[in-house]
Amino acid sequence: MQRVLLFLGTNIAVLAVISVLMKVFGLDNYMDANGINYKSLAIISFLWGSVGALISLAMSKSAAKRSMGVKTIESPSNDDEMWLVDTVRRQAERAGIGMPEVGIFNSDAPNAFATGMNKNKALVAVSTGLLHNMKRNEVEAVLGHEISHVSNGDMVTMTLLQGILNAFVMFISRIIGFVMSSSSRGNRGGMGMRAGNFIGTMIAQVILGFLAALIIKWFSRYREFHADAGGGRLTSNQDMIAALRALQHASNPQSLKGPLVGFGINGVKSTVAKLFSTHPPLEDRIAALERNNYAR
Repeated sequence: MQRVLLFLGTNIAVLAVISVLMKVFGLDNYMDANGINYKSLAIISFLWGSVGALISLAMSKSAAKRSMGVKTIESPSNDDEMWLVDTVRRQAERAGIGMPEVGIFNSDAPNAFATGMNKNKALVAVSTGLLHNMKRNEVEAVLGHEISHVSNGDMVTMTLLQGILNAFVMFISRIIGFVMSSSSRGNRGGMGMRAGNFIGTMIAQVILGFLAALIIKWFSRYREFHADAGGGRLTSNQDMIAALRALQHASNPQSLKGPLVGFGINGVKSTVAKLFSTHPPLEDRIAALERNNYAR
């Protein structure tokens, strides 16, 4: 639940800061001079909503390396690293993407993630726990899952969706704020209008930001099923199921950090409702593979 609250709080805080900056730089006055300027509002909302998301995506590889302590394999130094690089290269060729950077990060928990702005210049990283505690056919299936995330363009799609939702949240919340300020026009003058605008905008951003977060989480769960299916195609359904079962039995599952949560193979077991989770329950993913439910 803490991660859910942190995720929602971060998005709401970002939107709140944007609103304050718009007020400080006088953009509110510009749009409200003769009534709300919908065209200007739409353009500004789009720019604010998309630029931050795109910058985040462009920095995703370097940020992931720093936050997770990923050591990229420039030249394999042992059999495990050589096998890891060869497996990723083989799967990347089958998936029709460029060879990703391959890395390892220290964690006893079995996990892996993929990130990057360009599917031909991505990063695939696995934990030491994954390499040491799972069989090679299971690790290969996990790698297939991550390669499928890359080949499906999930990182870019999630970023664009986040940017679009941020833009809509800003656009609609500003309209709601304007409506509330207009209702104060005759009673409390300019001060009442500004207060109504600000309060209405903040309330709308909290509610709409919450709903936007639910959409992002739903899409993340949706893409996990397709990444599992891709892992099954790059290896086999049996290996992918075996990998997910091994994750079920992991003694100390841990989540990834920040925006990487949605692109890992494993999430923390939690009592949080499915509605708030970035990953479907492992049993649901296993059942989907067993049903061969791979329709795109």
